[in-house]
Amino acid sequence: MDLFSQLLDPPINILPQDGEANYHGVVLIADDADYFFSCLLNTIEWKNDEAIIFDKKVVTKRKVAWYASQPFNYTYSKITRPALPWTLELLDLKHRVESISGEKFNSCLLNLYHTGDEGMSWHSDSEQQLKPHGAIASVSLGAERQFVFKHKKTQQTHGSVLQHGSLLVMKGTTQTHWLHRLPPTKKIHSSRINLTFRTIIEQ
Repeated sequence: MDLFSQLLDPPINILPQDGEANYHGVVLIADDADYFFSCLLNTIEWKNDEAIIFDKKVVTKRKVAWYASQPFNYTYSKITRPALPWTLELLDLKHRVESISGEKFNSCLLNLYHTGDEGMSWHSDSEQQLKPHGAIASVSLGAERQFVFKHKKTQQTHGSVLQHGSLLVMKGTTQTHWLHRLPPTKKIHSSRINLTFRTIIEQ
């Protein structure tokens, strides 16, 4: 099996209109995907995610980490997180994603979901620090999970199962018109790591 034997060419746009969410399929051979999953699980500086909801701090079971080319501060859910410097493994993945997508990134937000009980509610990645209409490249490692989009006006939904070692690239007006979520499920008992490579605008 060659390096990109399951790569979809061209990628499939999950969205019918008002944005691009291009699913490239599996972009890592199984051994590489397994290696990165194990390495990131054990070497990334994971911390429980936090959010301010109704003026109260909420700590999630899901863990997160924030890495970048510079010590960018990234604020979402009213919590500011300072970036850590790239690890060799993250740089390797960044370069692979840039080669496939044709995009450039300077930061990465990682999420660790221990089981299917942990998910992500409806949201769009539209923080002011992000490049307007910039690409966000999502790499999935570990458990396969359903990923769903919902149009902000029509409420129509479109989803896809994200495979181990796969790549989804959201760009254009996707964040303007669509929300997305990772629904929790009782059927999944293993862990998933999601890496979202982004571009922070220097202030």
